[in-house]
Amino acid sequence: MANAAASVLKPVAHDENIDTGLDAKYREEMSDLLSDILVSTYKLTIKSQIYHWNVVGPLFKSLHELTEEHYNALFEAADIVAERIRALGHLAPATVGETSGFSPKGKDVDHGSAIEMVKDLIADHESAVRTMRKAGVKADEAGDLVTSDMLTDRMTFHEKALWMLRAIIAQ
Repeated sequence: MANAAASVLKPVAHDENIDTGLDAKYREEMSDLLSDILVSTYKLTIKSQIYHWNVVGPLFKSLHELTEEHYNALFEAADIVAERIRALGHLAPATVGETSGFSPKGKDVDHGSAIEMVKDLIADHESAVRTMRKAGVKADEAGDLVTSDMLTDRMTFHEKALWMLRAIIAQ
């Protein structure tokens, strides 16, 4: 009985029987791109929470509140991205090696001032938008309206986050 249970629980890497109008090669490539987006989303979630906990100075209240909004939204977004990977017939990152990028390295969050924290978050949000834009174009070209729409929604969040972060440190 244990072997039967183990085979039921063993994840399937991909499902070749999916017939939604998106070919298998595209679904695999997009799943890889979305996995990269998922990793960067998680990393930004954690970084935003670390900065939320550790910000000090005159920008404390505004940055503390904004980073809390952001890490909650990013955590929710990670689930949306992972579920899209699954809908495309592939596994979301599941092994320690695949998820090792979820957490920023210590030196990646070693910023003393609130302004340095904001500049660091701006760089990560900009990087996320660039990556999502490339994936969105690929989704559009493939006729993958669901992924394209999801990425448009995610970019909308990141671009608004960029506007707010820039406004906090504007001179």
